[in-house]
Amino acid sequence: MSRKSKRFLTAAALLIGLSAGLLAGCSGNGSGEEAGGTSDADQPKEGKTTIQFWHSLGGKNGEYMDALIQRFNESQDGITVVGTFQGGYDETVTKLQQAISAGTAPDVSMVERAYVQLFADSEVLEDLKPYLESSGMSEDLFTEGLMGHSYFNDQLVSLPLNRSTPILHVNKTLLDEKGLSIPKTWEEMKTVANALVVKENGEFKRYGLSMPYDTWYPIAMISQADGRFFNDEGTSIGFYDNGAGEKVFRYLKDLQATGALYYPPAQDSGNIVNQMFLEGRVAMMFQSTGVIGSLLGSVDFDYETAFLPQDVKFATPTGGANVVMLEGSKNKEAAWEFIRFMMEDPNGAQQFILDSGYLPFTTKMVESEPMQALWEKEPNRKVAYDQLQYAVDTNKHVAWPEVMHEFFSAIEAIMYDNEDIPATLDTFKKEAERILAE
Repeated sequence: MSRKSKRFLTAAALLIGLSAGLLAGCSGNGSGEEAGGTSDADQPKEGKTTIQFWHSLGGKNGEYMDALIQRFNESQDGITVVGTFQGGYDETVTKLQQAISAGTAPDVSMVERAYVQLFADSEVLEDLKPYLESSGMSEDLFTEGLMGHSYFNDQLVSLPLNRSTPILHVNKTLLDEKGLSIPKTWEEMKTVANALVVKENGEFKRYGLSMPYDTWYPIAMISQADGRFFNDEGTSIGFYDNGAGEKVFRYLKDLQATGALYYPPAQDSGNIVNQMFLEGRVAMMFQSTGVIGSLLGSVDFDYETAFLPQDVKFATPTGGANVVMLEGSKNKEAAWEFIRFMMEDPNGAQQFILDSGYLPFTTKMVESEPMQALWEKEPNRKVAYDQLQYAVDTNKHVAWPEVMHEFFSAIEAIMYDNEDIPATLDTFKKEAERILAE
C-alpha cells in the first residue's frame, strides 16, 4: 500500500470515530445540521445527463441547498442534478473516501475546506482551472481570504461554497448595563468577561464568555498570539517553541477559573453554547457567522457581532466547505455547468448565501444589490466578511485529520482534566511530529 493510500484510509478511520461522538459548528468537525435526504424534485429525468452532488447540509440550510439545485434543474433542459445529504462534514469526507475506493464516487461534492488537501494529495480531484478559463471566468473573481484551500500541486482543485469564519457574538444589553464596551483585545475581553460573571451561593448563574468545543477557536487564538498551527516546513507544530500555545491555554484556564469562561461539554457543544447565549447565561461567545440568522430571529436583547479580539494581531481561520469535481466523473462538462451556475448565476450560490447567511465568496456577490441591501438591514452579517482581511489558515497539511485527532486530546486534557499545559503541549508536539514524519 502506498504512503498516500495509507494516509487516505487512516484519515477515514479517524473521521468515522470522530463523527460518532462529535457534533460541532462550521469548522470542519460536523455541520451541526439536522438530517436531510434526496429531494424528489431532483430525481433523474429521462434523456438528461444526471449529475450526482453530495453535500453536508441538513435542516434549514439543507432546504436552501435543495432550492438551489431545483433552480439549476429548472434553468435548462439537458442536465439533472441529484443532491444527496451525506451527514456532517466528517461523515461526507468518510463516505467520499469509501466511494472513491469503490469506484462509486459522485460527480461533484462538498468537502470541508481543511480536508481538500487530503483528496488533492491522492490525485482524485479535477483541475478546475481549464474549466474556469473556458467559461471566461477569472480566478480574481473570488475572495482572496477564502481561496487558501483551493490550490494544491499547481492545480485549482476546489472553489468556495458555504464558507464562514468565527466571530464574537455579544449580548450588548448586558454590556451596556455595566457600562462596558465590546472588547477589541484579549486584555479588554478578560476585563469585560470577568465583570459580567454572576455567582450566587457558590454557583455561577452567568458567565462572561463561551465557545464550542472545537479546534477552530484555539487555532484562531494561536494565530492572534503570532503562532502558526504547523511550522513553515510542515514538520512540526508552530506554536510550541514560541510559547503561543501555552499563552492561549493559560489565558483560557485563567478565565475558566473565575467563571469568566464557560467551556461546554464536547457533545452538542454548539447548541449548548447558543442556548446559553440566548438565555443570557453567557454574555459573549466565539461562534461561527453561520448562526447569525438563527440568533437574529430568537434574541430578545440588543445583539451585535464583532471581530475576534486581538492579542499581538487580529487573525481568524476560515471554515465551512468548498465544492470539488471528482476526477473520475464521466460527466465533467455537465458537472462544470452546475458548478459554474453556483459560482456565477445570481440564482445559484448568491441566493443560497442570502438565504443562509454564509459568506459571499465573489466580488460580484459582494457588490450585488441584494447583498448590499441585506448588509444595510442586518449589519451583523457584514462583520464576518470585513474580518476576512485578517483570515489566515495555518492548519494546511495532508496529515491534518490525524493531527487534529491528537489536538482534540490535548484540548480535552487541558480544558476538562486540568492537566499541566506545557507537558500536554509537549506530548502533543511529539505526537504531531511522529505523524508528520510518516
